[in-house]
Amino acid sequence: MEVFGQFLNALPGSVSQGLIWGIMAIGIYITYRILDVADLTVDGSFATGGAVAVVLILNGCNLWLAMLAAFVAGLIAGAITGLLHTFMGIPPILAGILTQLSLYSINLKIMGKANQSINVNKTDLLVSLRWVKEFAFHNPIITVGIVLVVLIAILYWFFGTEMGCAIRATGANLNMSRAQGINTNFNKVLGIMISNGLVAFSGAFLAQYQGFADVKMGQGAIVIGLASVIIGEALFGKIFKNFALRLLSVAFGSIIYYIVVQAVITLGLDANLLKLLSAVIVAVFLAIPHWKRQYSEKHMKKVKGGKVNA
Repeated sequence: MEVFGQFLNALPGSVSQGLIWGIMAIGIYITYRILDVADLTVDGSFATGGAVAVVLILNGCNLWLAMLAAFVAGLIAGAITGLLHTFMGIPPILAGILTQLSLYSINLKIMGKANQSINVNKTDLLVSLRWVKEFAFHNPIITVGIVLVVLIAILYWFFGTEMGCAIRATGANLNMSRAQGINTNFNKVLGIMISNGLVAFSGAFLAQYQGFADVKMGQGAIVIGLASVIIGEALFGKIFKNFALRLLSVAFGSIIYYIVVQAVITLGLDANLLKLLSAVIVAVFLAIPHWKRQYSEKHMKKVKGGKVNA
């Protein structure tokens, strides 16, 4: 009973983190599912968003302007990866690794050191861990939840425009898109830019939430993002057919991921094993569709075999 009480006490924080990382997971969904590109830039651009936001906030910048600057920094990081891939012909995975590696040094230069803290008691913030149990607008669940819904609405509108449909077509069938006169290289770069912009925006939120930015805060972000995408699709894929609802399912997947992580920690898992747990969760949810397909094929063979024998 005591363990259950601890879990309930930590639940608001898990939901808050799930919502913040959910924005990042939507960014990964854009490259992973829409563009069909494996982009590893996110581990670096996530930290870049946090670094830019924290440094600007510490220098008295308006909070929303700091968030916008973090988003723009993510766009630039995505543009670099996109150009490395399209203009220089480097495979997307390697292009992302190169940008991610470069961003480590850039993030150090932005902050001036490995981490930069915010005095949460003396600095105005959009979200903070200390407000997670307050029923007010600055509660992270409410603030980030509203921002998340607005972002999904904007993305739903954008991907319904001619340019957005061109990006989706590029990911669905690259050769056919080229045959239709679509500039696929431009669409790849734009899609990767939007993805990393959202990732950096999420990083800016997390830096405020935890009260500091760190050059390593994005480590494993790609795994968490993929876990959120896969969990969301596995649990809500057959229910949510609309594009906006699919994006929402990714955010739900992120929340579920953090609730599961919190439950396992409450049960006594060593915190040092969290990365291993993340990898196991991703592996299992990635394997589920394969297992379902194998089961269906075996079942169909048995049914056909039964009919033949009959």
